[in-house]
Amino acid sequence: MQRLLLATRNAHKVREVREILGDGWIVEDLSVLPNLAEVEETGATFEENARIKALAASPLYDGWTLADDSGLEVDVLGGEPGVRSARYAGDEADMARNRLFLMSKMCGVIMRTARFRCVLVLAKNGAVAHVFSGAVEGRIAEEERGEEGFGYDSMFIPQGCDRTFAEMTSLEKHALSHRGRALDELAKFFCPNDFHPA
Repeated sequence: MQRLLLATRNAHKVREVREILGDGWIVEDLSVLPNLAEVEETGATFEENARIKALAASPLYDGWTLADDSGLEVDVLGGEPGVRSARYAGDEADMARNRLFLMSKMCGVIMRTARFRCVLVLAKNGAVAHVFSGAVEGRIAEEERGEEGFGYDSMFIPQGCDRTFAEMTSLEKHALSHRGRALDELAKFFCPNDFHPA
């Protein structure tokens, strides 16, 4: 049984990581480190932010620490919202406001290509051990669709599909998603011959 601390308080991310990795993994979150202060994500890239989070939590945890930073990149907006995906409409904005803000920017735009990107940083004893990444190409929908998922899922249609992530089951989404691809690489790092996605 592989034990892993996911350096987040985001319950949606924790659930997805547990579902994707499946049996054989114990995935804990930052609730096991109640004295860890909120970490400010000051990086200019997903990898920089993931490193900040991994290195803040890793010295306090007896085992492997994994930090995820991920977001949506819209080509016509020069890669926005990018690393500010969770704060796109302002530092106090929730995801509903972020989606509304993005949809307002995309009003009347023809070129709607975009991608979800995820970077994972694995650390132990205060040092980075490995970096994994995954991306999925797609496009921004004309309107929000679907009730599943979280974040920008109701706005994103992966390449080759006609449904948003929020219209898919969790298993369908995990098979295509940026986080699923990055976690696939992580699992192969630990068990190169044994990993089978959940």
